[in-house]
Amino acid sequence: MKNTNKFMRLGLGCVLVTLGLSTASMAQDYEWPRLLVIGTPGTSSGSFASTNGWGPALQKETGTTVRIVPEDSEPMRFKRLTDREDIAISSLSASEMAIQTEGVGGYASAKPMPQRILWHHNDTPWGFVTAGDSDLKSLEDIGKGGVRITSGVFSPAIVTAITKALPAFAGLTPEEAAEKITFVPASSYGENCRSVVEGKSDLAYCSPISSVLSEMEGAPGSIRWLEMDPENKAGWDGYLAHRPMTIPTKISLGVKTAQGVNSMTSNFVYSVPATAEVDFAYNMAKWIHESHDAYKGSHALAARMSVDLFRGYLDNNPMPIHEGTVKYLREIGQWTDEDDVWNNAAIELMDKWVEARRAGMKDAMEQGIEINFENEAFLELMAKHTEGLPAFRSRL
Repeated sequence: MKNTNKFMRLGLGCVLVTLGLSTASMAQDYEWPRLLVIGTPGTSSGSFASTNGWGPALQKETGTTVRIVPEDSEPMRFKRLTDREDIAISSLSASEMAIQTEGVGGYASAKPMPQRILWHHNDTPWGFVTAGDSDLKSLEDIGKGGVRITSGVFSPAIVTAITKALPAFAGLTPEEAAEKITFVPASSYGENCRSVVEGKSDLAYCSPISSVLSEMEGAPGSIRWLEMDPENKAGWDGYLAHRPMTIPTKISLGVKTAQGVNSMTSNFVYSVPATAEVDFAYNMAKWIHESHDAYKGSHALAARMSVDLFRGYLDNNPMPIHEGTVKYLREIGQWTDEDDVWNNAAIELMDKWVEARRAGMKDAMEQGIEINFENEAFLELMAKHTEGLPAFRSRL
């Protein structure tokens, strides 16, 4: 069942906000859904804040009732988007979207469902943060041992970054990492970041644009960010082997303590299920672009939703773009025949991953193997079904 139809039915049971529609919105041919639910990470994230910046503008101009729902659990937001279908659009990192497709970590037992990018959300900087008075001076210092590092179990992508990619950057084998590092679980993004100023951990993986980082920067002793030296080729090769969607960069957005630090970017996107209606995606893309001047001042990240930044991101993006968005971008001269080539390849690769994982789950059920991401027998079976499929990787 198509998403927009479901949201129109849901809207009938909700208390609607009475709006005075503009002449322009009433003149539009497209009938917007009565209710549009957008899922984002938690309330302390830049995604939640920036989506709340443009959501009211969409509501005012189109008459659709917009609800921004913070959902800190990435697997749950994925399920709500693709399986339960009680949110229409999700804000997430492209890295998360890739591992959702590939069934990495906690996604191994999640129902495989294809997604498409609706629009570029922002070029989010990320880095490794510690307390201002921490003994850690560089990422290589974790090799000395006795280090506590927060592992955000709410996000398989963060777990991978912390438990696999970071040790590889620091030159540690998995065995050395298990010996020298204590991984401290955190159940939410805010808890993940605050752990370093609360004395629960020595290092955390956070984005400097999040509101929680401003709070941490003002804490006694403040915070520091550890450099990811761009000249450390072996370190970066190790990191990208586990987080292939990451792009090395110098941080220029966010809290002052992060400014100028060599670290990385993980682009955030707005995604929709592959089954989202073409007209819905087309009109959302059109509104996001044509109304950008009206909402870009609502939040620093809303300014990153311009078509120019989206176009630049498309030059490196490996994830499939929704047909409705492609239709609109082609109309305004921002999509080429060359883009069709890589996008069709991305769609084909995503479909192969979904088909292989569905076949693996069917096989597991027939064999009586428990479908659980902590069940080694299940993971081995899934690995056989997905063997040979390439991982999504930024087209650098």
